[in-house]
Amino acid sequence: MKEFTPTAQRVYDYLRTIPKGKVVTYGQIAEYLGNKNMCRAVGNILHDNPLPDYYPCYKVVNAKGLLAKNFGLGIEEQKQRLEKDGIKVADYRVDLKVFQWK
Repeated sequence: MKEFTPTAQRVYDYLRTIPKGKVVTYGQIAEYLGNKNMCRAVGNILHDNPLPDYYPCYKVVNAKGLLAKNFGLGIEEQKQRLEKDGIKVADYRVDLKVFQWK
């Protein structure tokens, strides 16, 4: 398995804790890391995810619930994976009031 930086490893480990049927935002992950301004860094780490089937980065959306335009496997694949997980996606957006994990 690929060796990650400690920060990247924390991000990937966090992804594994998100329950089925729930999403988180980049900001939530940044806050988990202890710095709410790290949203862009979190996005870069997720973009480089070498194991999207093991580390479910498809469960991460922006603060408005929008899917990631630069999701590594493509926005359509993110949409399909979310829907398969039981998450309703309308116009490439997830209702955070319903599906956000807190």
